[in-house]
Amino acid sequence: MKIAIIETGAPPEQLNGKHPSYPEMMERMLTPLSPGFSFTTFATFRDGALPKPADFDGLLITGSPAGVYEDHDWIAPLEELVRATAKAGKPQVGICFGHQLMARAFGGEVKKSDKGWGVGVHRYDVAADAAWMTPMQGKISCAVSHQDQVIAPPPGAKVIAGSQFCEYGLLSFAQGPAISFQMHPEFEHDFATDLIGVRRNRFGDELSDEGLSSLKNGSDRGLLARWIANFFIANA
Repeated sequence: MKIAIIETGAPPEQLNGKHPSYPEMMERMLTPLSPGFSFTTFATFRDGALPKPADFDGLLITGSPAGVYEDHDWIAPLEELVRATAKAGKPQVGICFGHQLMARAFGGEVKKSDKGWGVGVHRYDVAADAAWMTPMQGKISCAVSHQDQVIAPPPGAKVIAGSQFCEYGLLSFAQGPAISFQMHPEFEHDFATDLIGVRRNRFGDELSDEGLSSLKNGSDRGLLARWIANFFIANA
């Protein structure tokens, strides 16, 4: 199965050489679960490159420091690709920025949340299930790093999981085989820890320390990776 990874941003420059790129994190996450996957990365945020739906079997959109409401000339074409992929009936998955962009492409609303930053491991209640959610469990936890949120999902979207902090944490879209995650299952905890270190001035000491403490425990990132792989396979 050919997966096109849309690279919408990069880790902070201070972490270059210590951690992989976001597409490499995605490949590292999914390859052990689905050896039949192959990956092609499009550095869209750098050069605007985008595939056509005929070029791939599944689409995966990464996180980014950008906001989906910002004036970048590659955002509108990427939203169009999301809609075209849905129309073609091909599966797609969005992570963080990708989650927000997919929601907006299908008619939802995204804003900078007045709740502030989500940092460290957050916990979500699972509100619905699907065949790809195997194994199933009622609560999930995963690393996050975001201030923007989906504040109004698009028509027909199903809330799969959410929390008091982030109501629309995992969505399934009615327009096609498409799901998206506000959380970051591709983040290994050592990367999430270093990311907080780089952004401590932005987050503040209290929130940073809380986030670092939460990362010392486990999370369900492996389960969410399995769900993503299951989703692609089920909709191939």
